[in-house]
Parts: sequence; C-alpha cells; structure tokens
Amino acid sequence: MSFSTIYTAATGMLTFSKGLNTVSNNVANLNTPGFKRSDLLFRDLFYQFQQSGAQDSQLSSRQNGTGVTDAGTVTSFSAGDIQQTGNSTDFAISGNGFFVLREADQHVYTRAGQFEFDADGFLVSGALGSKVAGLDSANNLVDININAFNATPATATSEINFSGVLSTNDVTHEITGVDIIDSSGSVDTYSLTFTDNSVATAGSWLVDVNNQAGTLVADDLEIRFAGDSTPSVGFNEISFIHNTNTVTLKFGEVGSVLGATSLSSGAASTLAASSQDGLVSGSFLDVNTGADGVLTASYSNGETAEVGKLALAWFSDLQSMRQIGNGIFLASSSQQPIIGGASSSVFGDIVGGSIEISNVELTQEFTDLIIIQRGFQASSQIMSASNEMIQELLTVGRGQ
Repeated sequence: MSFSTIYTAATGMLTFSKGLNTVSNNVANLNTPGFKRSDLLFRDLFYQFQQSGAQDSQLSSRQNGTGVTDAGTVTSFSAGDIQQTGNSTDFAISGNGFFVLREADQHVYTRAGQFEFDADGFLVSGALGSKVAGLDSANNLVDININAFNATPATATSEINFSGVLSTNDVTHEITGVDIIDSSGSVDTYSLTFTDNSVATAGSWLVDVNNQAGTLVADDLEIRFAGDSTPSVGFNEISFIHNTNTVTLKFGEVGSVLGATSLSSGAASTLAASSQDGLVSGSFLDVNTGADGVLTASYSNGETAEVGKLALAWFSDLQSMRQIGNGIFLASSSQQPIIGGASSSVFGDIVGGSIEISNVELTQEFTDLIIIQRGFQASSQIMSASNEMIQELLTVGRGQ
C-alpha cells in the first residue's frame, strides 16, 4: 500500500475535469456562428517497472502506471449547418475555405461570415471591424469598398427599337408614351404618328414626332417596307434631336420579321416601342453574391455592377490553427495559406444571406459528458478507497 494510488486517482480527476471544461465550452458555443468544437486528448503517464531479484538488469513483468494527463485538444473542422439570415452581407462557405480578415499587421481567418459595410464603405467583420479581403484580377488581396458604387449615372437615350405590324388597312397609326431620357436623367414622353404614304411611294410611311408638350419636333420622316413586308435598305431607321442628343428610331433589320413589318392583314396596327438604351440615374439598393463569391450591387434603375470578389484561404495543416475568440483563427507562422476564389481549386461555394452555425452536436457532447462524469466519479471512488485503506493501516500501527 502506498500513496501513489491517491496521486494516480488525482490525475484522473484532474484530467476528467479538463475534459469537462472542453465539453462545457463546446455546449456554450452551440449557437456561435463559425465555431468549431474541440475534443480533449487523454494520454497515459510514464510507467514504473519492478526489477527482479535475480539480476539487477532484468526487469519483471510487473509495471505500474502513474495515471493520466491531457495531450492537448484537437479541433473538429467538420462543416456546421448553413442557416439563412436574410442579411445580404452575411456569407457562409459550403465546403473548404476561410474568409480572410485584414488586420493592421497580420491576416486572421474565420468561418463566421457576419459582415457589414462600415461608414467608410469598407466590407468589415461585424465582430472585430477588420476589413474583409477580396481578390483583384491578379489574385492579390485587396479591400472591398462600396463607395464608388453608391449610384449609377443616367444614360441618354440614343436609340429606340420598334416591333409589330403597320397594317396597310390602317391609314394612320399613333404610338404614345415613348419615354426618352437625356444625359441629366430627365424623362420626356414623346408620341409618334405614322401616315400611310404608299400612294406616293410603295411601302412608304411618313412619321411625325411630337414632344410631351404637343410641339412638333420632326415631321415627314420616312420609313419604307419591301415586298416581303420587312424594312427596306436605307429606310429602316430615322433620327431626330432631343435636348442636343440625337435619337435614332430603329424598325428592324432588312429581311427580318423580328422588328417592324407592314402587312395588309388586319385593320389595326400593332407597332410599338420594344426597347431603348436610355437609363435614369439609379440608387444603390442591395448587394448580392453568387457561388463564386462575386459581389454584385443592384440599383433602382435595374442596373447592376460588380463590387468585388471575396477571397478565401485554405491550409494544409488545420490542426496547427488556433481559435482565439470571436470566431477567429490564427495560422502558424510556418504555414503559408492557399489563396483563391470560391468555386475553384480546393475551395467551396459561397452562400449569400446565410451563416454557418456551430458544428457542435449535443448528442455527442452529452455522450462525452456521461463518460467524463463516470470517469471522474470512479477516480474519486478510488481515492476514497485508498484513503480508507491507508487509514486502516495507521490504525493498526497505533495498536488499535
């Protein structure tokens, strides 16, 4: 009988206590975005071997262990579930990769893609305020800034396309509500009147243009149609001036029925404006991302613009990375990250409007908790039994 049994039981209680701390931390971070659970590694301590009485160099088969200790923790980098948030600047990674955050003197990494645009227009981490790294065309890390994309300028109308039928049974045809945009973004509404001029020239129509005040801007402009009912060469477009800008009205390609046509069937014409290239100025509405991590701004005028592309990093030795809080990982100085874009190489896809939640599974944690609790109880029982046996020896020693 020796005190070593008590010390051995104490190592068990101490190490199981550390295991309980690990489980407790995992459970506490059940709802922490990007959190990765840890497991405590148990390692047996050194052994004592008893020498036999025959030769000093000969060891008996008896060996006494001296307990247990921990060999550190390992982090599980399995993916957590992806949960929609509805916030357009929340991003999750489906597959391999870490977002790169640019600190003043270093880069740190995270799976918690809860980002936002700060007052200066930079995409930053909501938890730290660190700038989120993007990629330029040369695959270099750069900041992502929205300031240059707050609005889109107006584009003056330079051409308007028409499609439909000008019926030769319809002597005149009027098209109203034709919007024309100038370079300042102002919109004026024009009307066009088509008059059958086939008495003078076969297939000919004369066009008058009036502005929204009813003032005649241009008259006796002419379009013509060939025998196949499609626009004739040299007469398939006309032009006029709107606020110093030349506006061209296009009625389709020669020989094509996709634009305007002139037929004798039907009593009413259906010719109407189908498209134009002018745009009013647009205000920034939102930013969206595709699976490749490209951020696209959308505007009130229907336009879009590419704002930047999220950068991802990956490491060959994930266990050398350290969680330091706020969902942040530090990489060892001996590791150089692989940098690239989503949906390429080793990297997974970006899921916009979502976050990756913790990979903690309560079933696994409760199972580990039961094992740790039983192990701690058993070690404490061994300590109690050893103490009682030593107490009995002391009693015998006192002659009781």
